[in-house]
Amino acid sequence: MSADPFGRAIRDHYLGSREEPLIDRDGDETREHAIERWYFGEHDEDAWRDAWMEGPLLDIGAGAGRDALYYQEQFETVAIEVSDHLVEILRDRGVADARVANMFTLRNHFDRDRFRSAHAIGTQVGLAGSMAGVRQFLDDLAFVTTPDATAVLDNYAPEKEATGDVFAYREDPAPGLAYRIYHEEYEGDVGETLLFRVFSADRLREATIGTPWEVTALTYGETQWRAILEKSHSPP
Repeated sequence: MSADPFGRAIRDHYLGSREEPLIDRDGDETREHAIERWYFGEHDEDAWRDAWMEGPLLDIGAGAGRDALYYQEQFETVAIEVSDHLVEILRDRGVADARVANMFTLRNHFDRDRFRSAHAIGTQVGLAGSMAGVRQFLDDLAFVTTPDATAVLDNYAPEKEATGDVFAYREDPAPGLAYRIYHEEYEGDVGETLLFRVFSADRLREATIGTPWEVTALTYGETQWRAILEKSHSPP
C-alpha cells in the first residue's frame, strides 16, 4: 500500500494521538494543513447549495463526514473516499454508507442512475488533472446519476486576483486555467504529488459540452466559484 500521510494524520487527529502537523509542501514553501477547521467543523449550512441536494446523494471526497452526516439525516447518502483511514473515520462517526472509491472511476463502483444528486466540495474535481479529465469525470458522473440529477462542484477561480496568493498556485498562459501542485508529509511519510487543474466557471461550461450537464447556477467567494449543474438531456 502506498503511503497515505493525509489519511493517517486525519485519523490520528480524530483519535487524539496526533503529535506532529500534517505538512503541505511545494518546494521550499510549506503550510500546516488545518485538519480541525477543514474536516471536523459543522456542516456549513448553505441554503443556496443545500436546496439543490436530494437523495440518494453521492458525497464525493467526503473527508471526515462533515457534510455526509448532515445530509443523511434527510435522505440516503453514500460517502466515498480514496483513503482507507478516512473511510474508517466516516464509519466510526456514524456515516451509514461509507465506501473506498475513486471519484474518477465511478462507473466501476456504481450502477447507472444510482443517485439523484452529487456533492463534491473541496476543489477535488481539479484532481482530474486536465480539462479532458474533467469532461471524462462529468461523463462518468452522468452515468451514475438519474436523468433529472443535480450536482454541486467548486474550484478556485483563476481570473480573481486574490487566487494568485493561494498555496502552491501556478499560472497558466491559457485564459481561465491554472494549476496547483504540492504533496503532503506526516511523520516521515511523503505522499504522492497532487496536481490540481484550476479552471474558471467558463472553462467548466466548455467541459460540459458533449455531456448531459449544464451549468445552471453559480456563486463566487473571494478565491473560488461554486456551481450547480443539471442534466439537460439523458445520458447516452
